[in-house]
This record gives sequence, structure tokens and C-alpha cells, in this order.
Amino acid sequence: MGKRGKGLNFGKRRERKVNLSLFQEILVWALEIAITVMIAYVFAYFFCVRASAIGPSMSACLEDGDEVLINRFSYKFISPKPGDIIAFLPNGNTNTHYYIKRIIAVPGDKVQIVDGIIYVNEEELQEEIEVSRIEDAGLAAEPVMLGEDEYFVLGDNRNNSEDSRFASIGNVKEDYIIGRVWFTIAPRDKIGFVK
Repeated sequence: MGKRGKGLNFGKRRERKVNLSLFQEILVWALEIAITVMIAYVFAYFFCVRASAIGPSMSACLEDGDEVLINRFSYKFISPKPGDIIAFLPNGNTNTHYYIKRIIAVPGDKVQIVDGIIYVNEEELQEEIEVSRIEDAGLAAEPVMLGEDEYFVLGDNRNNSEDSRFASIGNVKEDYIIGRVWFTIAPRDKIGFVK
């Protein structure tokens, strides 16, 4: 009788060891998740800004109310390039919302819009996105020379966009650029990288 009691106790001790091992594994797993979430939060807080697209100027890429993350860190290492979608403050005005547009031309380029077609350095701009022919060339009806810190930007919805063609925006100085718009976080069906 006494031997059986010891045998049962031995089995119970072994069971406790297994449970302790499982508990340690769960604890390590939970710690790894917590660290991952913390790193993601720090990354998003220090390197990204959350903003909303306002108006239809970037349709169909971004619609009014779409929420995006702006990478404000990448342009510390590389320069903005044609095709990048950026967020900026028009004329550096901190009392307005971020404007979101696509870079068409970079410092040193010459831009002109003739008969609805964009020319950069006297060559027709070839774009990877489908856009409408421009109805109002605005300031770009005449050649626009970009300074060493200036970018020419347009909305993808070319005929419903306030952009570098108009004096209210003009050429965007590098200092006014907040960062690159790189990820859509809402609505759910559009979550993903911005192109």
C-alpha cells in the first residue's frame, strides 16, 4: 500500500514539472509578443506619422478619408524621387492639414504642361498609373524650373487637385516635406503599401 502511494506521488511530481515547463514556454512566448509589439509601437511613434487623405485629389490611389502612415525617416538617407507619394505642408504652413501628392519632378528639372501632357526636361512623362489628360496647366503652361530644393507635385486625380500648378501650392520645398506616404491602414479593404 505504501509503495503505491509513493508511486502516485512520483507521478504527480512529474506532472508538476511538465506544467512548470509549459508555463515557462507560455511566459517566454508572451514576452516575445510584448517585445515585438513594443518595437512596432516605437517604430510607428518615432518614424511614422498617421494622417488622413482629404478630398479626391489622389483618387483612385487614395480616397477621401483613407488613413495612411507617413514614413518621416526614409528621406533622411535618400532623396525623394519621381513617383513617390509624399505628405507636405503647403508653403510650410503648420496651421493646415498635410497635403498628399505624387512627385512628378525633382530639383533641377524643368516641367511644362502642353496640350494636357506633362513634359519633364522636354520629354513626355511616362507614368505607371492611369491618369486623365490635364485640362488646366496652371503655372506649368510656361516652363517651370525647379530650384535645388524644390519638387513639382500633382494629385493623381489631375483635374480635381490643388497642386504645384497653382500659386497656393507652387513648388514644394524639401523642408516642407513631412515624409513618404507608404502604407494605408484604413479602410480595412485597402490595407497595404501605397503605390
